[in-house]
Amino acid sequence: MKGFSFLSLNITLLTLVVVLVHIPAAHTGGSHAGVGDGVQPLSKIAIHRAVYELHENASVKAAPLILGTKGEDYQWVDVKFESPKPTHDDWIGVFSPANFNSSNCPATDYKDQAPYICSAPIKYKFANESDYAKTGKATLKFRLINQREDFSFALFSGGLSNPKLVAVSNVITFANPKAPLYPRLAQGKHWNEMTVTWTSGYDINEAVPFVEWGFKGSAQIQTPAGTLTFRRNSMCGPPARTFGWRDPGFIHTSFLKDLWPNSKYSYKLGHILVNGTIIWSKSYYFKSSPYPGQDSLQHVIIFGDMGKAERDGSNEYSNYQPGSLNTTDQLIKELDDIDIVFHIGDITYANGYISQWDQFTAQVEPIASTVPYMIASGNHERDVPGTGSFYDGNDSGGECGVLAENMFYVPAENRAKFWYSTDFGMFHFCIADSEHDWREGSEQHKFIEKCLASADRQKQPWLIFVAHRVLGYSSSYWKDGSYGEPMGRESLQKLWQKYKVDIAFFGHVHNYERTCPIYQNQCTNTEKSHYSGTVNGTIHVVAGGGGSHLGNFGPVQTTWSLYRDVDFGFVKLTAFNHSSLLFEYKKSNDGKVYDSFTISRDYRDVLACVHDGCEPTTLAP
Repeated sequence: MKGFSFLSLNITLLTLVVVLVHIPAAHTGGSHAGVGDGVQPLSKIAIHRAVYELHENASVKAAPLILGTKGEDYQWVDVKFESPKPTHDDWIGVFSPANFNSSNCPATDYKDQAPYICSAPIKYKFANESDYAKTGKATLKFRLINQREDFSFALFSGGLSNPKLVAVSNVITFANPKAPLYPRLAQGKHWNEMTVTWTSGYDINEAVPFVEWGFKGSAQIQTPAGTLTFRRNSMCGPPARTFGWRDPGFIHTSFLKDLWPNSKYSYKLGHILVNGTIIWSKSYYFKSSPYPGQDSLQHVIIFGDMGKAERDGSNEYSNYQPGSLNTTDQLIKELDDIDIVFHIGDITYANGYISQWDQFTAQVEPIASTVPYMIASGNHERDVPGTGSFYDGNDSGGECGVLAENMFYVPAENRAKFWYSTDFGMFHFCIADSEHDWREGSEQHKFIEKCLASADRQKQPWLIFVAHRVLGYSSSYWKDGSYGEPMGRESLQKLWQKYKVDIAFFGHVHNYERTCPIYQNQCTNTEKSHYSGTVNGTIHVVAGGGGSHLGNFGPVQTTWSLYRDVDFGFVKLTAFNHSSLLFEYKKSNDGKVYDSFTISRDYRDVLACVHDGCEPTTLAP
């Protein structure tokens, strides 16, 4: 079989140890998850059970052999295959690296029968198109992105639960698999600093990474980048540490400093090879942040729980994240009217299948390469038992925060503790990490108070709190006998009230809900669409419909819930000036506004005394 890249296989070895790795449902500590929610499609493939039944009359052929010859970072591939014994549950898996035999397996405790296929595919499709079940012949199209390694395609029978390897294709590769790709912008630790993070196959021993940038159309400067990576032993459990592992390549970050406010810059990524040759990416652009307090039109996007989906229809198990492409594409359409994005947890739902992070960064590249793409930590990024997670689940599939901390930059003092603040013009954002302790007396609680207290409301009137899990109010928690996370409210609502937080945003629950301005379970304002004057309470918003499976609301009706929607969507905040803010909830399928309100007020309204939010006074002359 020509092109079969691992003929060292012992075909007579047909039995494997059955090691069932349980991937928990999406959300621990809540009963609002949708059907199939949180189940990574690749986890349905029992690759650890795979046996070899290579057949001389079965074949798989992939073309073209070389991808990206014109510098493309993705390309469509035709995969033709045939089998003398076709069945309705045959499937084609895409493997990268192409050689996925036992030589790549990590050490195992099962000495007698180690796995012989130990790398999960990066994607798959069922071979059920056209008349394959009758003719034994078919062609599938796959869309491959550059992921630093070569690819092969394998035909399996036996379905996903008892896979039998029937045939393996020739190897295909990108012209430059190490190319710098998928830049992600983020705010730096100062308002006039932009960070650029990207992925490549170049270690610092091979090439020096840098960014060439400057005002669009003017002379460019070059700024060096730092390089990070991580190994399998950094993972905290399976599948990230076992068959979900894939080499992440090298992650580079450059800090572009002393930016002029509201200015357009162009940039491109570069690597200087040892021989002096420079490998360039394509060119990109961004607009720098406004000066803190600057009175200009400013647009902010906020959503959570988006995940990724495949444009070629692969990984179709349970239609895993049906709304993620709609949300992505709608944001791309609106990109000219977006200044910064906050993806507030549950980023990729890779759940320990490392290849999915490349695919996510490729999916959001048009957005993240143009505006700052700020993330928060969710349960699917961080939670692993025994690793310091506040919630004791394995929703991250063994990643324990390592992927999120490395793949995206956030201006945190310690990126393993994913809380941070950032300013954008008239906005001051306090981003909490719901997967670490936030109760009174904790390190994070002290940070949250310091962050809220540091807002200069005369310059930055719009104070926004963000966390992944609902630490405030959500009607979807009714089965737990509470609304939202009760410990969250008990620990944080006095801070929200004291510092007069305008809006608190949450994800985790896969729907949309907006409350009235609320404090201690009571609406502090009877208005629904326009708020003016004194800030008496905080509006709580669940914006968890970014793309993953939707969750329904409970039957209990509350007085504080003003608008609910079970659909995919996102929130857009538009600050017109220091006195006027527009809030819009948009659906991802059409971009239309389905809920909105405005806030109008002056600085003196923020200073006004409210319940549990009064500065001490004295009658002394």
